[in-house]
Amino acid sequence: MFQMFIDEVMDLVELTGLKNAMVGIAGATGLSAEQRKRLTIAVELVASPSIIFMDEPTTGLDARAAAIVMRTVRKTVDTGRTVVCTIHQPSIGIFESFDELLLMKRGGQIIYSGSLGPLSSNMIKYFEAIPGVPRIKEGQNPAAWVLDISSHITEYVIGVDYAEIYRSSSLYRENMLLIEELGQPAPNTVDLHFPPGYWQNFRAQCMACLWKQRCAYWKNSEHNVVRFLNTFAVSIMFGIVFWKIGSTIKREQDVFNILGVVYGSALFLGFMNCSILQPVVAMERVVLYREKAAGMYCTLAYAIAQMAIELPYMLVQVLIFASIVYPMIGFEMTAVKFFWFVLYMVLSFMYYTLYGMMTVALTPNLEIAAGLSFLIFIFWNVFSGFIIGRELIPIWWRWVYWANPAAWTVYGLMFSQLGDRTELIRVPGQPDQTVREFLEGYLGLENRYFNLVTCLHLAIIALFAFLFFIFIKHLKFQRR
Repeated sequence: MFQMFIDEVMDLVELTGLKNAMVGIAGATGLSAEQRKRLTIAVELVASPSIIFMDEPTTGLDARAAAIVMRTVRKTVDTGRTVVCTIHQPSIGIFESFDELLLMKRGGQIIYSGSLGPLSSNMIKYFEAIPGVPRIKEGQNPAAWVLDISSHITEYVIGVDYAEIYRSSSLYRENMLLIEELGQPAPNTVDLHFPPGYWQNFRAQCMACLWKQRCAYWKNSEHNVVRFLNTFAVSIMFGIVFWKIGSTIKREQDVFNILGVVYGSALFLGFMNCSILQPVVAMERVVLYREKAAGMYCTLAYAIAQMAIELPYMLVQVLIFASIVYPMIGFEMTAVKFFWFVLYMVLSFMYYTLYGMMTVALTPNLEIAAGLSFLIFIFWNVFSGFIIGRELIPIWWRWVYWANPAAWTVYGLMFSQLGDRTELIRVPGQPDQTVREFLEGYLGLENRYFNLVTCLHLAIIALFAFLFFIFIKHLKFQRR
C-alpha cells in the first residue's frame, strides 16, 4: 500500500522515469535543478500534508524548467492540497497557474488578498477601479503590471495609499468575515496538541535512516568500485613485494620486513579508506541539516545509520585484503592467527573510518577536514612503532605512542603473528635470541600489553563514534 502511494507521488511529480537515478552533486552530476525541485516536492508529499509552503520554487530556473515545476505544483493542487508559494516577477503562464494572490508592498502591508480570476481579471478589476491607476496594456504580463503600479513611486505620483484602500474595501471585510468564520472551532472539538519530538519512534527513525543509507551506498557505484579496486590493488602489491617473507625468519632483517608489511597494512589502507569516505559524509551532512530541520529524524538515528552502513563494506574490504595478503606473505596458516589478523584489520578500518567521519563533523568544509586528517596521520605514521621502536622513542614522547591507534594495530598484528615464535635469529653485534625476545627487547612488544592493546582499539572506536555524534549534533555549518 505504501509503495503504491510512493509510486503515485512519483507519477504526480513526473519523476517515475528517474526513480533509480542518483541525486548527485548540484551543477555537476545527477538530477538537474528543476528535477531536484520536483524531488523536494515529492519528499514533502509522501508525508501526505494538507498544506505545502514553497519558497520561490522557480528561482534559478529557465522558462522551460520553471514551467515544468509549476505544472507539478498545479497537479499537486488538483489533488486537493493547498500550496502557498512566494514568487517574484513570474511569467504570464506561471502567474496564471495560481488561484489566489496575497500581495504586499514594501513594509509588509497587504494591498490585495483575493482570487485572481480568469486571466487575472479579478485582480485587474480591483486595481483599475482605484482612481489614477494606469490601465493594463494589451498583452502585458499582469504580474509585471501590478508590481509597476504598486511601487512606492507610483503611489506617490498618483497620491494613493494601497494599504489604506485595501483596509477600506469590501474585499478586506469579506476576508475578515471568512477568517472569523473559519476561526470558530466546530462543536465537540478540542485544541490541537502536537507530540514533542518526532512523529516516529526512535527505532523507526533508525530503520528509515539505515534504509536510506543502504540505498545511497548501493547506488553510489563509483565510491564502492574505487574502494574495492584500491583494496584489491594494494593487496596484490603487498603480496608480490613481501612474497613469503613470513615463512622463514632467520635474521633480524626478516623481522623488520614483516614489521614493514604490518606497518603498511595498519596505515595505508585505513588512510585511503578515510580519504575516500570523507566526501560522502560531507554530502550527507548537508542532507542531514535539511531533513533534521523538517523533523524527519533525530541526529542519533542518523549517526547510528551512517556508522552502521560502513560495516559490511569494511568487512568485504578486509576479507579481500586478508585472503590475498595473508597466504602470499606466508604467515602461519592457523585459524587462530588468521582470526587475529582479520580482527585487527577490521578494528583498524573502523577507527580510521570513524576518525574521518569525526573530522568532517568537526570542520566546516571538506578541505579543512582533509587537512586536519593528514596532519594527525603524520603523527600516527611517525609514532606507529615502525620508523622508530617504542623503546627507542625519547621518554617525553613515549606517551604519543600509547595515544596512537596505528601503533596499537602494529603492536597487535606483530605480536599475534610472531609473539609465540621461539626460533633463534641472528642479531648483528648481539648473541642469537628468539623472535619473541627480540620483539620484547627491541620493539617493546610484550605479552602483558596484548590484551590492553585490543581493549584500546575498542575504546578509541567508541570515542570516535561518540565524538562524531556530538559534533554532528551540536556543530552547525549551514550557510543559509
